[in-house]
Amino acid sequence: MAGHSKFKNIMHRKGAQDKKRSKIFSKLAKEITVAAKLGAPDADMNPRLRTAIQAAKAQNMPNANIDRAIKRSQEAGGENYEEVRYEGFGTGGVGVIVEALTDNRNRTAGEVRSIMAKHGGNLGETGAVSFMFDRTGAVEFSADAGSADAVFEAAIEAGAEDVESSEDGHTIYCDADALHEVAKALEEALGEPMGASIMWRPQNNIELDDKAGETLVKMLEALEDSDDVQNVYANFEVSDAVLESLGG
Repeated sequence: MAGHSKFKNIMHRKGAQDKKRSKIFSKLAKEITVAAKLGAPDADMNPRLRTAIQAAKAQNMPNANIDRAIKRSQEAGGENYEEVRYEGFGTGGVGVIVEALTDNRNRTAGEVRSIMAKHGGNLGETGAVSFMFDRTGAVEFSADAGSADAVFEAAIEAGAEDVESSEDGHTIYCDADALHEVAKALEEALGEPMGASIMWRPQNNIELDDKAGETLVKMLEALEDSDDVQNVYANFEVSDAVLESLGG
């Protein structure tokens, strides 16, 4: 492999650096508010809200912030966010999927288009990229949750489909519709996970040289820094040297 790091690992690196925590909290709060507004404000009755709260706690978001975000969802005349997905291409023909929550679709589309163009990419039509990804559930554990073999055994027992283990931790993949059942079974076997989500998993990855990889990573990070953007996915691999140079 050109490098074990896909964009998921880049996000781990960014989290380890503790960059822009207030912006991270803002995005987590937005997801909690939307989840509570679309479903019940009770996490026991709302799987999406439960997942959002779990992600917030994994980032050490204070309980007061979580409660405030849930309360905001029940306020009359509150902000209404629309879920939108953008698909496009980065340097080297890498497919990119951007998920956003926005109160102004035109503003968000313009910003995503501008960021991609600035870094040699282009925004495409819906469906132009997503066929190269699988919509799947993912449950993440830290490395100390257990050995690769132990985690694999627990994943099989829980009904998961695949496991990726590295020195950074374990990611267990499952059918998107079974995410909450699988996550619950895994929690009983391995303890509380770092996070659980429904994501876009690349079917295959494109290897990029260092120059192209640096350009693409900068584009992905710029997209992730956008206030409206919640998640960014891309099907590529780069060398560790690129990540280390950008992480300095």
